[in-house]
Amino acid sequence: MTDRLEINNLAVPTRIGVHSWERRVRQTLLIDVELPVDIRPAAGGDDLTLALDYTAVAARVRAFGADSERLLIETFAEDLAADLLGAFGLAWVKLSVQKPGAIGDAAPVRLSIERRA
Repeated sequence: MTDRLEINNLAVPTRIGVHSWERRVRQTLLIDVELPVDIRPAAGGDDLTLALDYTAVAARVRAFGADSERLLIETFAEDLAADLLGAFGLAWVKLSVQKPGAIGDAAPVRLSIERRA
């Protein structure tokens, strides 16, 4: 299947980091998600119930971040990928997690992963 749904730069407040000050504050991660879809059924009937609802995907990612307290973006990414695979019955998921401010004089640190069910 070549159809893909992408959500980019989704701002997700969460508790992330290894430093003591990071454990006390919420930081905003920027999440990119790419998911496999077959748009033909939804497009053929112009029917949202036959589509992968991107609003539901975004809400799931935000809820995951709100409930998350991870030390590493690696753990956050791995756990989020597993959550999305299970919640939406996906064959695979690609995601990137960006942590603005992780390195003061650089663009956000970005970790990208791909996982299969």
